This record gives sequence, structure tokens and C-alpha cells, in this order.
Amino acid sequence: MASPSRPVQRLVFRARARTWAPPMYCRSNRFDVARRAVSSSASHQTRRPIWTAIWAGALVLAAGIPLAIQLRNPNGANLDAATLAEKDTQIKREAAINEDSPMRLRMEKFIKQQQQVIVKELEKVDGKKFRRDEWSRENGGGGISCVLQDGNVFEKAGVNISVVYGSLPKPAIQKMHANHKMLDPTVESLDFFAAGLSMVLHPRNPMAPTVHLNYRYFETANPDGSSQAWWFGGGSDLTPSYLFDEDAIHFHKTLKTACDSHDKTYYPRFKKWCDEYFYNKHRGECRGIGGIFFDDLDNSERDQENTFAFIQDCLKSFIPSYLPILEKRKDMPFSKEEKDWQQICRGKYVEFNLVHDRGTAFGLNTPGSRVESILVSLPLTASWKYMYEPEPKSREQRLVDVLKDPKDWV
Repeated sequence: MASPSRPVQRLVFRARARTWAPPMYCRSNRFDVARRAVSSSASHQTRRPIWTAIWAGALVLAAGIPLAIQLRNPNGANLDAATLAEKDTQIKREAAINEDSPMRLRMEKFIKQQQQVIVKELEKVDGKKFRRDEWSRENGGGGISCVLQDGNVFEKAGVNISVVYGSLPKPAIQKMHANHKMLDPTVESLDFFAAGLSMVLHPRNPMAPTVHLNYRYFETANPDGSSQAWWFGGGSDLTPSYLFDEDAIHFHKTLKTACDSHDKTYYPRFKKWCDEYFYNKHRGECRGIGGIFFDDLDNSERDQENTFAFIQDCLKSFIPSYLPILEKRKDMPFSKEEKDWQQICRGKYVEFNLVHDRGTAFGLNTPGSRVESILVSLPLTASWKYMYEPEPKSREQRLVDVLKDPKDWV
């Protein structure tokens, strides 16, 4: 008797639960679009659609939606369709990632390379090694968290990446369609991919500024694994306790150079966006002296290759934008009073992240979230003094004045 064919032997049908979790942040949870709507809370913040808050800044959403995929072969049996993560695993197995590979895999490769470069350079400056935690997700993807705590230069530093595969339900697709017309709002679900690199560095010396960076990519896929809709987001910003004009000029000039090489409208547009987003409305102050911030850069602005090139230049500009500043300030003498002021400034940094940052709030209110990763951006120490006011005409007061009225540094 003839043996059954191999396809028949392999026929399987199963319901597959797919989850979307933020890079670095969440493990597995439910996706409730209507209940999770997050809106800008201040006129100073640029109003963006809910999905900016969900996938940005970090990429702080974790969600899940059951999805059963059913296919049939000519004999009427059910076949289990390969997921996007499985397709990408096969692509990686068959060949090295190159310029002809899907953009999602090129972005993943790029941010992993840059994480290694940045960590290596920071370890040279600090003299201590980062702790490296690698994790994987059941439904595909994973992340690498590199954290240095109680270092010689850095009180706390985190350089983290995450790669996430999941499935968007119809309500999510319909909301996203408003800003991404390539999405088909009639389909019941779409596979998606999200990847990003996030970083926050808190130096010990109050003369050395805190810096934040995040660059990310989001893509939905057709059933065959080809890209349907895509967009990039990200930015970098500086938060000093003591303002050195030459540092601010250098930081902004480096970012402007990266922007200008692609579009001269980018820097003024993204600098304004940064000042408006990173704003402590309850104090009437920006979180820091800004940088650039943007989201939803898709084919309505530039083609995919040119936008990816822009993201690459921005991320590669981090080391030349920040390390020269750090080298100048990390060993400067400081007093107890100046250290106390740094702690007060850090308190305001914490206030923004916990009160106004939409992604942080969303992640902390999501069941099953990875709290340690959500809060990795917070400083190791901070303080709040009742009714504290800096001395008039002091360096501390000058910083407050600039935070209340952002300057054009270049």
C-alpha cells in the first residue's frame, strides 16, 4: 500500500495567538484599542494619532489578539500558514541580510550593529562593562538590553533594542488608516513587525548632560510576507543640569547636519516637534534643551530607501553629537550644591516620563508589562524639594529660563 504523501502527513490546524509587545518593554497582553486611546494633553504637544503613542518612544505597547489562520490544500485538509516571523527566520537561514532583503530585516540588522558600536564606545569612556540581557518572544522576535549601573562616569545607562512580531486586529487597522492610506481598512487582521533602539544615559557629574535617543521602524505585511505599509520614527534630545551654550550648539549642529543632508526642512520641523513633545506642562518647562523628534515618516514624504538612509545617518550621528560633550564635562569639579541641583533636575525628568510621556503611561497600565524595562529610562537618584526656587541671575535660573522659552541653537 502506498504511503501517505508528505504534505498530508504534515497537515496541522491550530489557533495561533500572536502578540504585539513593545521593544524592551512588555511580554504579553491584550490589545484593546478603544480603551487605550491616548491623546496629547497639552497645547504645547504636537497632536498625533493614537498609534504614535502606542508604537513610539519607545514602543511601549504590549498587546495580543487571537488569530486563527486556515488554509486548505486541494484535498480539503487544513494547513497551518507560516507566520511572518517564521518566514523571516527562513530568509535568514537561507542567506545573509543584504540590500535586497526586506527592510524590516535590514533595520533589525542595523540597530543591532549600532547597539554594539555604542556600547563599546560607552564602555571605553566609563571603564566598566554593561550587563547584557538577551530575551526572545514566543511568537517571534526578542530583544537585547544593555544596562550599566553605578559606573565610573554613568550613574545609570541603558542601550536597548527590541524586535516584535504580531497581528493587528481590524479596529487598529482602521485607526491607523487615517494616517497611512496604504493600509487596507477592510481586512480582518494584518501581520506586523516593529523594531527599535532606545537609549538613556545619566552621567554622575552634574556638568555632564543626560541624553535620550530612540529610532524605530514599523511595517505591516501582506500574506506572502511582502511589505504593505511602513514608517519610521525617532529622535534624540539633550537634558543638561548646567547649560553650556557651546554644548547645546554642538549637539544641535550635529543633528542639523544629519538632517540637512537629506532635507533642509527636517531640522527646523523636527526641532520644533521635539520642544513641543518633551514638555512638562504642569511646570511650563521643556524637559531639556531639545534636539529632534519625528514620527510616521512614510512614502508620503520620501521613498523607503531614502528614509532608511536618513534614519541611519541620524543614529550614527549620536556618538559625534554627544561623546565630545561628555569628555569635556565628566571630570569637571562640582560642589554639593551643584549635585543637589542635578537631583532636582532629574526629578523633573522623572515627572515628564511618569506623568506626560504617553508611551510610559500606556505600558505601565498594560497587564503583564515588563516594568523594569519600562523604567530603565529613569535615573538612579533624584530629589524633590518643597517650594525650591533657584537664586535670581544664577546659572540654575538661566537654565530654567531657557526651558521655559526654548532657543534656536543653530
